[in-house]
Amino acid sequence: MDRGKRVIVGVCGTLSGLAALYRAVDEARERGAVLVPVTAWQPSRDDSLRPLSELEYAARRRLDTAFDQAFAGYPEGIRIHPLVVRGEPGHVLVAAADRPDDLLVVGAGGHRRLGQMLHGSVARYCRMHAGCRVVVASPSQLLENLALAARSGSPLPFLAGDRGIARPRGLAEADHAG
Repeated sequence: MDRGKRVIVGVCGTLSGLAALYRAVDEARERGAVLVPVTAWQPSRDDSLRPLSELEYAARRRLDTAFDQAFAGYPEGIRIHPLVVRGEPGHVLVAAADRPDDLLVVGAGGHRRLGQMLHGSVARYCRMHAGCRVVVASPSQLLENLALAARSGSPLPFLAGDRGIARPRGLAEADHAG
């Protein structure tokens, strides 16, 4: 990966994560930056009999699915370097955003109170430990955009701005370039 501008975004499959993904794509376009979507994964107790390769593949599919749901595929016109990393989300995101000029975008969270009490908020962890600027995206703006789109008849993939849409591609490619 080159040493240019980067926008790192946590992709987790929640409404907050979707809001973060929209914000990160917009930021990458505005900055002319590489988009680095990051999905962190860990085996749970229920996964003890599943091969790790299967769990990693499921995480890769979640990343593809997030782009498919948000944009009907990977957006064209920006370079995308996806990362799927085994580890705690906050630690993985802070490690990925390791340059002072990076921008780290995370969802506001707040949907799993018990998880936050036990493990803490990913957004809070990133704000406290990242060595770069951190933007916390709230799902409320995304919901407002969805309501506006529903009233105007605009399709979901164009909510975050004027962008080209590509068909989903697998993550076997190292660089998703539009």
